[in-house]
Amino acid sequence: MTRLATFSIVLLSWAAIYLPALGSLEIKGEEGRRILPAITMLETGDFLIPHVGSEPYFRKPPLVNWLVAASFKLTGQRNEWTARLPSALCVLAVALAFITVARASLGAKGSLIAALIWMVNFGMIEKGRLIEIEALYVSLLGLAMICWLSWWEQRRSPWLTWIVPSVFLGLGVLTKGPVHLLFFYSVVVAVLYRAGEIRNLWHPAHLAGIAVVIGVFAAWAVPYWQAMRGANLAQTWSGEFTGRLGGDDFKLTHWLMNLPRGLAYFLPWTLLLPLVPGARFPTPRETNLARALIWGCAVPFVVVNLLPGALPRYSMPALVGASWLMAMTLSANEIRAPGWWPARKILPRERRLRFVIGTAIAAGIALCLYAVAVVPALQGRAKVRPIAAQIDALVPKSEPLYAVDPDYQPFLFYLRSRLIYVSRVDDLPLSARYVLIQPEKEREILETERWAPLRAQPILTVTDYRKHTVILLKVSDRSP
Repeated sequence: MTRLATFSIVLLSWAAIYLPALGSLEIKGEEGRRILPAITMLETGDFLIPHVGSEPYFRKPPLVNWLVAASFKLTGQRNEWTARLPSALCVLAVALAFITVARASLGAKGSLIAALIWMVNFGMIEKGRLIEIEALYVSLLGLAMICWLSWWEQRRSPWLTWIVPSVFLGLGVLTKGPVHLLFFYSVVVAVLYRAGEIRNLWHPAHLAGIAVVIGVFAAWAVPYWQAMRGANLAQTWSGEFTGRLGGDDFKLTHWLMNLPRGLAYFLPWTLLLPLVPGARFPTPRETNLARALIWGCAVPFVVVNLLPGALPRYSMPALVGASWLMAMTLSANEIRAPGWWPARKILPRERRLRFVIGTAIAAGIALCLYAVAVVPALQGRAKVRPIAAQIDALVPKSEPLYAVDPDYQPFLFYLRSRLIYVSRVDDLPLSARYVLIQPEKEREILETERWAPLRAQPILTVTDYRKHTVILLKVSDRSP
């Protein structure tokens, strides 16, 4: 397997799986929280403080917003495709790291298997085709873990082994917070313990790496904290964390499904997990590494999914170690299946790579068929774009549209009208003629005399799929 062939297989597989119809469906879920702050950053030039609507967004750091803004700026286009492209590119970056950085450790075939397993699983296909935090967050952990495992196995300089992964870990904190460190250090501690090298945790290079993680986050957090001095950021961030531990919205049925749904993210490879303990490796070091990966992936996966406030996607960082472990298993000289497993279903070693490539081809074909046969039908069921179209039909192109503390409204992404955010009704200028409000502010704006003798009058009320209602008002003379 030449390097050119390996690169070609990875790039073609990635393009076939992650690019078809990438921008054909309207934004959904939390995508708007990643896109709208990016648009505001480009329009205001303030890249320090993310905003959703007129208010600062405290709940997540801004790296994903920066990437979306960069994609819009570099491509010159603001649409679903350019918004989601950073997620797909992050998945590709990890796959390329597997076939380059990890090639010396996993071998030519093993590294290709790992890259394809990484790209071809339900979790990454779902998140890598959306502009959600998980694709970026898990990919940054993936780059850190690939670098650390590869260079540890190759006995490279401790400074290289610790510092470079720490940069990616710091960027991960700047994406979602520090939870990914649990998955990283579970693998690191297990690997070092099995190798009898646990003392390496006290090496100056590792301590410097911890400083790098803190420094990367602090480079944004310190000026952000100073700029937002009036806001209770500590309470917001601690509330995010304690909410996951305490389970503010705990539902027993959902909690019981966390582990099964977490395992489903690794499909179709979840079906091969029973073969992992039976893999036989040529050296004790490889055997110890495989056993360490089993514990290093399983422990945080179970712990996170058992938290009362957890969702299955919180355990997605385990996909990185699982991809490496499955690649080692499928590259092993021998696999001894459990007693209940039909021996005839274990592929010979020389056919395992073809099996993985075939799975990637099947996934690519399935996504292409999905783009051709299913996406057009889904486009006809749009729920967000029609709201923006109704509003645009009533607002003249020459008039700006003012949104009063709109909170998170996904349809704002699709408005063609020039949108201006304000925090209060009193902040509206006398020249405002079209205003978007939430129902709780309707009485206030209807009773205000700031435009006298003109008055604000509702001309459209719409409710979206989340049961959130917005009202469009026109400032005009009440007389016919």
